Amino acid sequence: MAACLLLGACQSSTPRRSSTGSASRELPSGNTTIKGPLLSYADVVDQVAPAVVTIRSSRRVRAPQQFPFFDDPFFRQLFGGPPQSRGNSTVEQALGSGVIVQPDGHILTNEHVIDGAEDIKVDLANRRTYSARLLGSDKPSDLAVLKISADGLPVLELGDSDAVRVGDVCLAVGNPLGVGETVTSGIISAKQRATGLSSGSFEDFLQTDAPINRGNSGGALVNTRAELIGINSQIVSSTGGSMGIGFAIPSNMARTVMSQLIGKGKVQRGMLGIGIQSLTSELASGLGLKDMKGVLVNGVSSGGPGDKAGLKPGDVIVKLNGKDVNDPNNLRNQIAGTAPGTEVTLTIVRNGMQQDIRAKVGELTSEAAGPNGQDQAGGHGGVKLGIALAPINPQTAAQFGLPAGTQGVVVESVDPGGQAAMAGLEAGDVILEVNHQKVRTPDDMQRAIGASGNRPPVLLISRMGQTLFVAVPSS
Repeated sequence: MAACLLLGACQSSTPRRSSTGSASRELPSGNTTIKGPLLSYADVVDQVAPAVVTIRSSRRVRAPQQFPFFDDPFFRQLFGGPPQSRGNSTVEQALGSGVIVQPDGHILTNEHVIDGAEDIKVDLANRRTYSARLLGSDKPSDLAVLKISADGLPVLELGDSDAVRVGDVCLAVGNPLGVGETVTSGIISAKQRATGLSSGSFEDFLQTDAPINRGNSGGALVNTRAELIGINSQIVSSTGGSMGIGFAIPSNMARTVMSQLIGKGKVQRGMLGIGIQSLTSELASGLGLKDMKGVLVNGVSSGGPGDKAGLKPGDVIVKLNGKDVNDPNNLRNQIAGTAPGTEVTLTIVRNGMQQDIRAKVGELTSEAAGPNGQDQAGGHGGVKLGIALAPINPQTAAQFGLPAGTQGVVVESVDPGGQAAMAGLEAGDVILEVNHQKVRTPDDMQRAIGASGNRPPVLLISRMGQTLFVAVPSS
């Protein structure tokens, strides 16, 4: 999907073609000619604008009582004050945007635009207003689908966000700050962004410098073919206004979520039951990898799909169904977007050898959705690296709040100037393995560190119930 399509020129007089095929026009004096393409997005806006709507939602919030003790008959009699009326409330209102995706009145928007709303109104571009009902919402992706009673509405076709390239021209359409429908232009600044700013946990944003402000949420990000490539969702700003860093949920993710919300009112997601993290140069060196391709498995849930397939901590996933894997967040989103029960092929590197593993994707539940899969930073340890270690016994387990049955060595303290501190090790971390060798005592730890030779030792640690690999940089 090339987004650099040049559209009809905007001009005050009929252009003539130069020998190079570019448009040109004469200045009013008639003495000078400016040659070059004359760009206008008016044709795109004409197609897009009628399908972008304004969403106004409201909910009642109970106002705190200024003198709550007046509800007590004794105090009312004592002070002679009037009884406070129960149910005092104020109305909170939210303003956002939305996109008509089906001519029968299905509208896609952000979940945070309608979160908790008791009344939702939709203003169309033709100035008609409809009451809307919520078909379904999905907080992890920050998407929701509304329905209004109307037919024959203009719609936006969903494009292929995977085909979007950094540098492509894009337009943002919505109702910023309540000023009315507004169009801004920019480019795609980056892809596959995860901001961590939303309450949702599945982020795969398109980043754009097209100005986005409050009220744009839920509006359209389109290419120059008038295709919807994203739902505007977030901004990063120190002022509350646009600073050229905006984020949109990609249309392919929106399409998957929307179809499930319309079909069954909820979203099912896949999971493998593994923890993953990015590879660093230290980790790659410590694991003896030739390059830094892939993502590192740092934990496998017992009995989960990954465990049943034979995945192990230390495996490096380099492909999913034949496609390269390099980003933990992207892999997590791809697995989440896979229907539970689907069999996938994971190409992994284990002990320097590449192999394929078949795994049947499970269903992600609230119980299964834990911290694993987040890209974390950590550390490792060894006495010579500026840490104090202790075996795990009832005393140290109680001191650091370790679960019963925890095995390994616990980090009692960390020298702020040592290599372990530089790697991020913290007091209370439990070192489980060094270079794939289990450690149970500080002596085990020392021997394993000494056996690393010139390679950075790679530690598997446990921190607050989460496992991750960390490589210690050379001094």
